Amino acid sequence: MSNICSCCGKGKLVGNSITTRGRAKYLGGVGTKVTGITRREFKPNLRTVRITTENGTNKTVRICAQCLRSGAVKRVVKAAPFKLPAAK
Repeated sequence: MSNICSCCGKGKLVGNSITTRGRAKYLGGVGTKVTGITRREFKPNLRTVRITTENGTNKTVRICAQCLRSGAVKRVVKAAPFKLPAAK
């Protein structure tokens, strides 16, 4: 499984994880010091969902939560299991 959104192409980004020690000055300490910097990955929040494509077929894809929330894709509408008869 890839870590890429199939809608917007959002993938993983790299950055730094900074480790500090000491007490902050505003709390009465002498200040914090950096004791280590290591590389880390920021991964997108991907969800596996079934969507309806433009031509009407259903497809399972991995979409980031931002595309899902914004309505960039249309989810498959499940049919109701049963319907009550209409009252006359």
